This record gives sequence, C-alpha cells and structure tokens, in this order.
Amino acid sequence: MAKKQRRQVSSTVARSQSAPVYTPASASRRITPVSEFKPDYSHVISDLKRIGILAASFFGVLIVLSFVLH
Repeated sequence: MAKKQRRQVSSTVARSQSAPVYTPASASRRITPVSEFKPDYSHVISDLKRIGILAASFFGVLIVLSFVLH
C-alpha cells in the first residue's frame, strides 16, 4: 500500500485565500472563571483495596496449599 503524501501549502497563499477574522476588543478581554475539576474517586479506591485484599488472600491460600499438597 502506497504511503500518502501531503501537499504543503505556503502560508502566504493560505492567508490570502482565507477571510479575515474579526475579533472585537471586548471579546478578547473577557475573563471566564475557571472552575476546578475535583472528581470523587472514593468508590474506585475502595474497590482497588478490596481487589488487593482478595488477591493477597488467594496467593496466601495457594502458598499454603502448595506446602500441604507437596
């Protein structure tokens, strides 16, 4: 499969063909308040702890069984 090639357009040609962008001075001065994103992951942490405890207990059972059955 042939590699696609992109044609590069010079920046002067692209600028001359595009319409000018109008930005009013009042729009550039507006400051929007930034709200902090603080998600609650307490349920995820509790699930991970439970998975860790189960995994450790299963490994413990396997180790004990290996000594008993050997």
